[in-house]
Amino acid sequence: MDARFNLFDNDISAKFAKRFANAGLVIHQSPLPKSTQELVSLRASQINGCGHCIDMHTKEATAAGETAVRLHLVAAWREATVFTEAEQAALALAEEGTRLADAHQGVSDETWAQVRKHYDDDQIAALIALVALINAANRLAVIVHQRGGSYEAGMFAAMAN
Repeated sequence: MDARFNLFDNDISAKFAKRFANAGLVIHQSPLPKSTQELVSLRASQINGCGHCIDMHTKEATAAGETAVRLHLVAAWREATVFTEAEQAALALAEEGTRLADAHQGVSDETWAQVRKHYDDDQIAALIALVALINAANRLAVIVHQRGGSYEAGMFAAMAN
């Protein structure tokens, strides 16, 4: 299956993609740990079935030094011993923030309490923005059938410049 539409060949979508990438830089430059950013992005992308974003975030995480064991266990993070309590809180927020239609109350009070316990206000702001941004990115890529496999680490950051 080929992509339905090239988001980078159209003037309007290319302008949007550049601004989208710039919004991502705000998160990337935040005090939220880079490993947490990639794990959260990967988990939301798995839930949304976005091959392009799964490809991107596994490669970016690997380039940043993330281990294969942790990447392989993101889909089953609750049953794994390799994630910190803070990372578990972030992954729970990612799941609940991604599956809004599945849980009429959205993010649970329990998850929110864990996030507050492990992150400061700047990190929480970045985490909330990240969950929103990765879900938007997933939707863009899934709508146009952007396939995974061809991403190279650093490509997205280069787009923002």
